[in-house]
Amino acid sequence: MQALFLSQHNMTTSTTPSASTDGKRVIKKYPNRRLYDTETSTYVTLSQVRSLVMTHTPFVVLDAKTGEDLTRSILLQLILEAETHGGTPMFSEAMLSNIIRFYGHAMQGFMGSYLERGILAFAEMQAQFADASAQFTPDFWRQINTLPTQMPMPMHMLLQMQEHMARQTGHVLGALSGKHASKP
Repeated sequence: MQALFLSQHNMTTSTTPSASTDGKRVIKKYPNRRLYDTETSTYVTLSQVRSLVMTHTPFVVLDAKTGEDLTRSILLQLILEAETHGGTPMFSEAMLSNIIRFYGHAMQGFMGSYLERGILAFAEMQAQFADASAQFTPDFWRQINTLPTQMPMPMHMLLQMQEHMARQTGHVLGALSGKHASKP
């Protein structure tokens, strides 16, 4: 799971006008804001680009005129769309304000890597939960779905998440102080 996320992340880091496509699906963005998938020779919507993200399909979005890599911009646009129209927002106003405050701050690079590691850890926990839950029968899930929606997360999962976040915080603080954080 981590490797899939990292490959997804790595495909979005290039911002040079001659971005390398390295076997990634190329989507060209034209001045009229339309997106053209060069693999299928069709125009695609943001929803179809979101599907590529969801299926871990490596792609790059390039400006049709300049060749500039617009992948990050398109991914941010997908996040904005999901935050606006996707039900309960993932980012609170306070969280967004704090993220904005880190731009231009000496800690900007650490903040980005800290958020990335936290999301990777969450994705790994989600994958472990999915693997563990595969043994449950459909009848079990029907029973779970009839329980109140405000059911708390199992304590062992909360403790595991808390321990992981404490380790990650130790790594970040250790990097800031120039010391290696001790492993619990």
